[in-house]
Amino acid sequence: MRAEDQFHIGIVAADFEATVATLSSVLGYEWGPEIGGPVSVDLPDTGTAVLEMRCRYSTTVPRLEIVRSIADTLWEPAGAAGLHHVGYWSGDVAADVADLVRHGYVTEATRPGADGQLFFAFLRGANGFRVELVDRAAESSLAQCWAAPTTDRSDR
Repeated sequence: MRAEDQFHIGIVAADFEATVATLSSVLGYEWGPEIGGPVSVDLPDTGTAVLEMRCRYSTTVPRLEIVRSIADTLWEPAGAAGLHHVGYWSGDVAADVADLVRHGYVTEATRPGADGQLFFAFLRGANGFRVELVDRAAESSLAQCWAAPTTDRSDR
């Protein structure tokens, strides 16, 4: 992992719409469309689960990802600060997971891609700092989420 591979800061919001609206009105953020749907993830303690994962990326940089909260999962608001994770592109998610585990991180969730290799992973460090690794092959499709401001101005 390298600092230049960092591409977003993730915030899990208890009130998704209010968080987006506040970041727009107070800090001038603009947003791409809300994306997501049912996602199958592997959770170390409970096995495979299908979760309704929805988020919205800012078109404004530094890039933010606002994630809808999912009760009783790692995708719940992260206390008063709100920072949930820092997202990084990875050329080899499995190798980067192994490297983070060697440095004391614990795997919280993974998702295999269509090729059977890891597509994304969430890991938490001993100090509470969470990292999301995302296969760099997803970069061009995810970039569509922040390519241009949405025409819906109701959140501004």
